[in-house]
Formats: sequence, C-alpha cells, structure tokens
Amino acid sequence: MAGIPGQGAAPAKPQEAGTPLIKDTTTATFGADVITESTRQPVLVDFWAPWCEPCKQLGPVLEKVVKAAGGKVKLVKMNIDEHPQIPGRLGVRSIPAIIAFQRGQPIDGFMGALPESQIKGFIERLVGPIGKGEDVLAEAEALLAEGHPAAAAEIYRTLVAEDPSDLVAVAGLAKVFLATGELDSARKLLEDVPDAGQKDAAIVAAKAMLALAEQVASVGDSRDLERKLEADPSDHQARLELATLLNAENKREEAAAALLEIIKRDRAWNEEAARKQLLQFFEAWGPMDKATIGARKKLSALLFS
Repeated sequence: MAGIPGQGAAPAKPQEAGTPLIKDTTTATFGADVITESTRQPVLVDFWAPWCEPCKQLGPVLEKVVKAAGGKVKLVKMNIDEHPQIPGRLGVRSIPAIIAFQRGQPIDGFMGALPESQIKGFIERLVGPIGKGEDVLAEAEALLAEGHPAAAAEIYRTLVAEDPSDLVAVAGLAKVFLATGELDSARKLLEDVPDAGQKDAAIVAAKAMLALAEQVASVGDSRDLERKLEADPSDHQARLELATLLNAENKREEAAAALLEIIKRDRAWNEEAARKQLLQFFEAWGPMDKATIGARKKLSALLFS
C-alpha cells in the first residue's frame, strides 16, 4: 500500500518462533508488538484460533515465507479466542485473517489459507517488486478507472479465458459489469466462483461493490438527506444513507468522512452500523486505495484512542 518500508539497519537474520521475528501477542502487548514495531518494518498480524483448520494450513507456510524474507517483515500471531477485542475492532469476521501494519497503521491484508506463491506475492508488495502479470491487470484497472469499460472487459475476458482460476481477472470483469450497470451479470459471475475462491480478496472486494450498488436503490435523494442533516446534524441514518450515495458517485473521501463523523458522535449507534458500513467500503475499494488508507488510519485513531 502507501509508502516504502522504512530503511535503517541491515535486516536481521531469520529467527525461530518465540523470538522477535515470529511471536505471539496479547491485547496488552499488541501496542508494543505491532503498532510500535511496525514503525521499523512491516508487521503481519495472523489472527487465528486453535479450532480453525485453515489456520493450521496457513501458519507453517506463512512462517516459512516470513523467514525467507530475511527480517524485512515480522509476524505476530494473535489467538482470537483468548484475545477477541482487537480483532473485533479491526473488523476481522473470519479466520485466518492476516493484516499488515506499517508505520503504526493497518495497510493491507488477506483472508484464508492462500498458497505459498500468493503469500510471497503479498509480502513482496510490502517489501519488494510486484510479480509478473501485474502489468496487464494494472492496465485493465486503469482503463476501467478512466471510463473505458469495454477495453477493460476485453483484457479481463482474455485473462479469464487463459486461466479460469484467475480470481483477480474474474473480479475485474465483475467490476466492469457493475460500472456499466449490469448488476445481474456481476452477481451471476461472482456466484459461479467456487467455494474455495469466495474468500479471495479480489472476489470479496467485488462482492462488496455489488452489495453497495444494491444499497443505493434503497436510499433517498442526496439533497433531501443534506437538508435533513442541516436540520438535525445528529440524524445518523441520513448521514449513513448520504455516505452510500457519495460512494456511488465515487466520492470516497467524502463518503468515509460521513461515516467517521457518525462513529465520532456515537460509535455504538445502530449496533455500530457506521463502522460496519465503512469496513464494507474498505472491502470494495481495496486495501491499497488512497481513500481506504486515509480512512483506516482515522478509524484506527478513533477506535484505539
């Protein structure tokens, strides 16, 4: 995501679990182990539980890749059964969940037991070059962002034809459908993704975008909502609906600001509806989006203050 890992002393040699390179943390030590330590280099937090079979699959592979990184990144493990408060605040809904922290802030993450190659690619995004194939995907994303959905669709369709298991390309094609108002096509495409791929970060993001697109139809007119807020700034429902409309207009910073204002005024309102909506925005925007980075930092400051 944003920023280049801080540079300083030469990377430490890989160390075994229980040492600074790979260690367990608690609610009490999370600040020192993660927030403070991530000012020196990226820190991955592995949220897991003893009963979670995918966690058992992911753990050894994750530790292997972290050790191979030669001290450029550290791994901190948190048992959510024993320490549920912090994963709850960060919106961890299923495990295994990995969240990367850098410079004291959460900046990236993934869920599920990914294969070693994908874990390696994830860590390389934090500390090294991006792997092959990213240039083509970046071109398609740029075309879609610049208002050329047909050209983006052609690239995504080619990639999917070459490799139907390329979930990033599948998700990209779904986003094209959403951009052109073809919600049914996007829904069908995402429903056809095998169960094993439903927790892939790209698929999760596309599904979140679909859910947000469906929400827009049920909210009011933006001018009416603005008038309601002028009359009553504590009308949290109006502010929540306005955030949904702002997001649909691609005004991401403004949408996030509206939800953060609700959280600031009344964090627990409607069973933390504003925080949950903001987390859905993060899923839809992706962890590397500028709006996600900025809003996640502000959310973290509100929740941990």
